[in-house]
Amino acid sequence: MTLVAVAVMVGCWAPAYAQAPVAPAPPTSSRFADPVNGLSLEDAIARALEREPSLRAARSQIDMARGDRLQAGLRPNPSVAFERRGEPSGSDSLTMATVDWPLDVFSRPGRTAVADAQVSAASFAVADRERRLAADVRTRYGEVLVALRDLDVLDSLVDATRRQRDVMASRVAEGASRPLDRDLLEVEVQRLEADRLLQVGQAEAALVELGRLLGMAVGTPLTVRDSLDRLVDVEPAAWPSSDGEAVSRRPDVREGEVRVGLAAATTDLAQRDGRPALSVYGTYMRMDTGFPQLGFAANGGTERVHDVFHYVAGGIRVTLPIQNRNQGAVATAQAQHSGAQAALAATRLSAETELASARARDGRAREAVQVYRARLQALAQQNLSIVQQSYELGRLTLFDVLAEQRRYLDVERSYTRALQAAFESRTSVGLARGDVR
Repeated sequence: MTLVAVAVMVGCWAPAYAQAPVAPAPPTSSRFADPVNGLSLEDAIARALEREPSLRAARSQIDMARGDRLQAGLRPNPSVAFERRGEPSGSDSLTMATVDWPLDVFSRPGRTAVADAQVSAASFAVADRERRLAADVRTRYGEVLVALRDLDVLDSLVDATRRQRDVMASRVAEGASRPLDRDLLEVEVQRLEADRLLQVGQAEAALVELGRLLGMAVGTPLTVRDSLDRLVDVEPAAWPSSDGEAVSRRPDVREGEVRVGLAAATTDLAQRDGRPALSVYGTYMRMDTGFPQLGFAANGGTERVHDVFHYVAGGIRVTLPIQNRNQGAVATAQAQHSGAQAALAATRLSAETELASARARDGRAREAVQVYRARLQALAQQNLSIVQQSYELGRLTLFDVLAEQRRYLDVERSYTRALQAAFESRTSVGLARGDVR
């Protein structure tokens, strides 16, 4: 309604000299905004979480970690050896088969614990990426709405100033005004139109950046549904959980906690790998041997001394960690554990600082918005109307009118910046709490 009021006030300037009414051109911002079929902020976040390429790539890390977990749970394969020996110039032979089966008594629980922690860490890393992506979408969506609101202001001023110029041209043609006034208005129209072209470029660039986060190809049509004023008004006044509880649930904090556990599990695995390794083995041996001498058979006859012997053996093989007890790997894992604890403390401190800073900006930004809404906007409109009426009465010059019109434009732009600050600070609060969706 503010922009419409400006157009009406300025458009009513010197109506007695106006020609036939001309329908105003459709606002430029309508190319980028569709209150019915446009993309809402909630839909934009959902689409980004579904289609953004780098997020889909990050999710593959979870599948990789799950594959590592599957592999960590598998037991080692047994080894089988087959051996055949023969006497080159005789008939003796030896056939032997050996099975060696590692027991994997100590290492397997450590491997699975490390793999489980890696799966959890990958999941929280993706959740943190989703949190940041949602905040990025909110920021880009807000930049689009800021550009469109500035464009709305310029559309209204361009349309109103054009009508002023046309009325002044009629008055100059009738000898009622100086040509200089008409030319001053022409300069103002051209200046505002140039500003509008720049603003259109900003809106187009903001939409392209938003489309990238949504996984949309460059050139794909995209319009937005919401307005900056509405989004600032519908932001929640309170959050469903306390700040401390929300910070403790932040995905990056949870990931830090999991990485501390991962480092502890890695230390345990390194210590397990330094313990004795056990394996069982079994051997079957068939020996066919004899001598060239003859002996008596059971029936009383003679036969060559010869027989086939079968042997079965089994046992346990132990690898003793006498020299190499995995000392270096244990020391490395312990250092990683200390580093993970320090990183977790830093993440928590950063999260608490981000939240406190965002809370401070959020409160002041919303106070600034209320200052504009309570009195400042209405007073700026009133001042512009009074200056225009004073010009009609001959008490002020056209320079005063143009100066006041520019001052009003500055007020509207400043109000847009205040709305942007309120929206972005609330986005920062949600990001710091981990609740951005």
